[in-house]
Amino acid sequence: MSTTDTGGEERVARAALTRIIEPGDELGGRWLRELGPVELWRRLRSVADGEEAAFPGMSARRLAGYRLRAAAARPERDLRDAAAGGGRFICPGDQEWPAQLDDLGDARPIGLWVRGRPHLRIWALRSVAVVGARACTAYGAHVAAALGSGLAELGWVVVSGAAFGVDGAAHRGALAAGGATIAVLACGVDTVYPRGHAEMIGRIAEQGLLISELPPGDHPTPSRFILRNRVIAALTRGTVVVEAEYRSGSLATARSAQQLGRYTMGVPGPVTSGLSAGVHELLRGGGVLVTDAAEVAELVGDIGDLAPVRRGPVLPRDLLGPVATRVLEALPGHGAMDGRDVAREAGTTADEALARLYELHSLGFVERRSEGWQLASGAPQIADARRGDA
Repeated sequence: MSTTDTGGEERVARAALTRIIEPGDELGGRWLRELGPVELWRRLRSVADGEEAAFPGMSARRLAGYRLRAAAARPERDLRDAAAGGGRFICPGDQEWPAQLDDLGDARPIGLWVRGRPHLRIWALRSVAVVGARACTAYGAHVAAALGSGLAELGWVVVSGAAFGVDGAAHRGALAAGGATIAVLACGVDTVYPRGHAEMIGRIAEQGLLISELPPGDHPTPSRFILRNRVIAALTRGTVVVEAEYRSGSLATARSAQQLGRYTMGVPGPVTSGLSAGVHELLRGGGVLVTDAAEVAELVGDIGDLAPVRRGPVLPRDLLGPVATRVLEALPGHGAMDGRDVAREAGTTADEALARLYELHSLGFVERRSEGWQLASGAPQIADARRGDA
């Protein structure tokens, strides 16, 4: 167990409440805020059915369900099991607690079950989420892996959900680069899901971090996948979406990030692909288009994290001065021209045209013939538009 600040009684109460209150339950979060974890845990064990007045806004049905869960909760055992598996339970107020999760308000996690050696708060300070479609294309998997490895090489922690498709590709990219990665799970940190990612999840536990709001042994459900997305969004500086349909959990993560004031980014894809439709809608709605890790780092990073300037190739004629360019463009695509005719076409004096022609000759752009000046036959790439090569 790591050194922490939260007292033992509160830790036990919060561990118990992760068995009782579902992730993202804002009403439960309100009771937690108003009563405190120890009192809430006590009341859930002592208040009988029909005594909903002890919890303003709670229905009899909800109270009955909570009481059933409270009766089965064994927080001390959960804490022991987590420690035995190399895990720990961190709470708000602990040194390791990422303060940015507090931006979720009453939907803030009650606590986090963590497996892995690194310090979660330190890692989360410089982290980026990479999420996307489970049934991604080869293009999506390639881009996600490149983002994962590129961000890791730039010193960023890659956060995702360990699912098939884009999530797994992003994690593997970071792992392959020897970098840092965090998997936010919709089940207990001791539960391998999906089973096909058992090896990858084991590597993340050794090289990175597995975190979850759910206690040891808990299983995933569709709603838990959606609700864990808010943790991914809040934990990181920004979220990159790689391939997503209009209805997508990845877009839910991006929307949560936008609501929390985090950066939202999207990697464009073919307009003919339904898997790109959600990403393109995100970009139309204010998301930032990115194509590689350097562009992501420039957006979410500190001063100095600049992506390289991207530009087309610099051609030799791009380096010419404006008069020399006009003189070059005055020459015909085929045949030679007298110096005075070149001056007239270029709109300059005969002396200036002659000076520029000799300059162009020294640079290999033109040749001197008995009948006048012409484009150099050995340099077709510098010919003008009339010759069809510019």
